[in-house]
Amino acid sequence: MSQALLRSALSDPTEAADVRAGLTFIVRSDRKPVFESSALTGGAPHIFFETERRVVDIRDMRPFAGGFTLDRQGFELRRSPTAVRDLNADTAVETQYYPEIEALLRAVTGANRVVIFDATRRSDAGTGAANRDGARGPASRVHVDYTEKSGPQRLKDMVGAAEAARLADAGARIVQINVWRPIRGPVARSPLALADALSVRPQDLIATDQVFPDRVGEIYHLAYDPGQRWYYAPAMTTDEVLLIKGWDSLDDGRARFTPHSAFDLPNTAESAPPRESIEVRTMAIIGG
Repeated sequence: MSQALLRSALSDPTEAADVRAGLTFIVRSDRKPVFESSALTGGAPHIFFETERRVVDIRDMRPFAGGFTLDRQGFELRRSPTAVRDLNADTAVETQYYPEIEALLRAVTGANRVVIFDATRRSDAGTGAANRDGARGPASRVHVDYTEKSGPQRLKDMVGAAEAARLADAGARIVQINVWRPIRGPVARSPLALADALSVRPQDLIATDQVFPDRVGEIYHLAYDPGQRWYYAPAMTTDEVLLIKGWDSLDDGRARFTPHSAFDLPNTAESAPPRESIEVRTMAIIGG
């Protein structure tokens, strides 16, 4: 898609910047899939399962963004400027950016407590973006960061088993939310595609072991189904964030798991700047 069309879509919300593009899905198998994480390999992950490329319709979410919510679609696009001048600086992220994220999620979810447990930078330039645990490029397979099993375990890892049990006994709701922001904008390459969680069948979420140097985690990969609905936010700026739900302790019909992936934007100019982004992973604790 040309940058002129992206700019037009921003200035005229009636002109949607819908695209058709390829996404990478997992292929079902009789064995539980597994992959070695970048933290283990020191570079690209090593995967031990089959994937397939499918071309899908990815709609411009901007005309609908005001009606999309974490509890229905599993994601939200919000304007949320940051006062942090350098999101590549670890100290600034931890001392200045984290409090901004906490305040944002308290306002959005009504959480009385927000636990922030890491931040990851990504870039599709060269070897990726620098992080303390290694370089990262865009995530290129459709996935969800947590599962029915690993969401509760991650909570225990963050707050301790005793506190997690206390929260459960007190009827607290826990929502894992990623906050994704461009470090430079507008984003012209490798934007995020997000599935409307209401269009995702539970049987298409494939639990996958993720091997780290010191533990084995679990994520969902997504198997393709033609009923899945896909969206992206064209030309995101540094004043915008995507809120992406990775797990919700409530199982009452609302969105719980939101598949997403980077994708190659069609007709991107060779001169388009690399995508640089930062995602902050959190647990929003509501009640308890």
